[in-house]
Amino acid sequence: MKCNDLEEVRKHIDRIDNEIIKLIAERGFYVVQASSFKQSEEGVKAPARVETVISKVRAKAEEYGTNPDMVEAIYREMISRFVKMEIEELKKKNNIYSQRY
Repeated sequence: MKCNDLEEVRKHIDRIDNEIIKLIAERGFYVVQASSFKQSEEGVKAPARVETVISKVRAKAEEYGTNPDMVEAIYREMISRFVKMEIEELKKKNNIYSQRY
């Protein structure tokens, strides 16, 4: 969509940012759920799975005509943050489990 002025551009960017943040929150919801199925930090880190995701998002970036290197960098950072979150969830789960027994 061609915009007529900077304010219109910013309005669209703000709308897109809102959607991106909602999707990141939704992704986080599922990441927390995934941690309940994992037994170890290695299972959380899952380097092979990370590389599979990176391959997929690079391909999508090319399909949509955006820079695959930029998309990869964003995803690597996001995945890194989600892995940290998942490890914290795993530690909580293990702490609760060890307190019961």
